Amino acid sequence: MSQVKDAVIKIIENLPDQATLDDIMYQLYVKKKIDLSLKAAEDGKVYSHEDVKKRILNK
Repeated sequence: MSQVKDAVIKIIENLPDQATLDDIMYQLYVKKKIDLSLKAAEDGKVYSHEDVKKRILNK
């Protein structure tokens, strides 16, 4: 089985029996966002806290 399919099955298995399709979709959305954020961090595509403060204060 593929890693993606395994991850989806694990997410669904961890939800309560009363989970709705919206609950499942939300959990998948959150996982995707976290995965993308971790990848961005690995690739160095992030801003330091200091850089963000400078950007905000310079506007």
